[in-house]
Amino acid sequence: MSWFSIKKRLTLPTENDTQPMTIQEAIEDGMTSSDFEHRIIVTSYKNLWVSFYGTLIDPKKLHNDVIKKLQDHQFHTPEDLRTFISIDDTKLTSDGNVVADSLMRGYACIQLEEQAALCILVAIQTDDKREITIPEVEFSVVGPKESFVEGIDTNINLVRKRIPVPDLKVKEYTVGTLSRTRVCIMYIQSIANEENVNTMIERVSSIQFDQINDSSYINQMIEDQTNSPFPQFIDTERPDRVAALLAEGKVIVLANGSPQAITGPTTLVEFFSAFEDYFLSWHIATAFRLIRLFAVWFSIFATPLYVAVLTYHAEIIPQDLLATLIVSRSQIPFPPILEALFLELTIELLREAGARLPTKVGQTIGIVGGIVIGTAAVEAGLTSNVLLIIVALAALASFTTPVYRMGNTIRLIRFPYIFASQLWGLVGLAILFNFMLVHLLTITSLGRPYLAPLYPTRLADFKDAFFRMSFNFQSKRPIHLQTKNNVRFNKRKAKKKKDIDEGI
Repeated sequence: MSWFSIKKRLTLPTENDTQPMTIQEAIEDGMTSSDFEHRIIVTSYKNLWVSFYGTLIDPKKLHNDVIKKLQDHQFHTPEDLRTFISIDDTKLTSDGNVVADSLMRGYACIQLEEQAALCILVAIQTDDKREITIPEVEFSVVGPKESFVEGIDTNINLVRKRIPVPDLKVKEYTVGTLSRTRVCIMYIQSIANEENVNTMIERVSSIQFDQINDSSYINQMIEDQTNSPFPQFIDTERPDRVAALLAEGKVIVLANGSPQAITGPTTLVEFFSAFEDYFLSWHIATAFRLIRLFAVWFSIFATPLYVAVLTYHAEIIPQDLLATLIVSRSQIPFPPILEALFLELTIELLREAGARLPTKVGQTIGIVGGIVIGTAAVEAGLTSNVLLIIVALAALASFTTPVYRMGNTIRLIRFPYIFASQLWGLVGLAILFNFMLVHLLTITSLGRPYLAPLYPTRLADFKDAFFRMSFNFQSKRPIHLQTKNNVRFNKRKAKKKKDIDEGI
């Protein structure tokens, strides 16, 4: 019984558990911090009491836009202050909780008397933020070169200037009992399915967590199947991609402090589609997309097939190739499973070491380490040169996945297939593949099927799935999104060609 009472005492208070407080109590609570300032400002008419966190506000704004503007004016009420302060974001309040929350967001609290029950809050927060730069993860040679930053208002601006219509709606929520993170849900009202929007709003608004440091926290908490290794939402740093997905009828989630947007609902095929595909001709984009899909299959099954064939099914190897394999493995003291695990784990160690070190050092470690360790392993007789080539190609193929989270999943699921191939050979691979297929069939994204357009079969959606057809054939939005308006443009008018004499 005592354990339950201790657990209850350690539970963080939620937003609804906040106790009411006065303005003076909020200021006194702030004064327990060293960076909190409670000053008396002397003006030509009347003294003012100003309270703020010095580490959150811009001193120039405080001096130029507040104090300087009030020096030579007469004022009797907090409402009078609004007419002289040259800042639009101001609000009157008598609620101490609002004052405490606003002070933590870079507002200054101005009172006409030290114990006044009414105050005016003025937004003078610092504007320090990272400038808009080129995308680092989703870089493309062709297309826009802007990426999201950590400021949510800047990110919304990047999206709105690409979709300047009043139908683009933004719903804001506060998530995190400690971080008080601003989270915005964006969608186009005349296109997005209301069920998708309401589901996203319900999941985001019901998040119970103390500290939200990044949108990836939210991503994990709102997934349909949180125990699945397969990601069910695509995160992107490109505002142009977000604009394109909004136009399709999807729902977007932005979190303050995160340069990534969450997009959904999504399908498995979309994780292997790079946004650069839409900047290239459909012939080239289709070829690249098929190469990525083949690379994924090769990355998952190449090493398990090697283990399965050499352990149980050597008779299916052609005679010429069999002789090469016999020579390469003649001095290897380990069975294929240990040989494969040694190389796969070595590749993963090199990849992790390269990712954790500074950029230039990490690249050097990856290249030099791979060459040195691979050569030494073959010369020492720990592994065959054939498997070394297969593992290296499989590792290279895994990097073709455009979405980082899906790339991690592909790296992970390779190991269960290796163990299954050791236990039951090709039969084990088939059994595990069927288990994975059944698992994929049960996954949904915002309640929408994860394997669409394969299951349920939507032939019309194949025009932008495994291959990308010309834009002239993409007059309808994806069926699985169940949008309010599925027509993107008039296909008949788009096909009509006009000469210069006919006009526009």
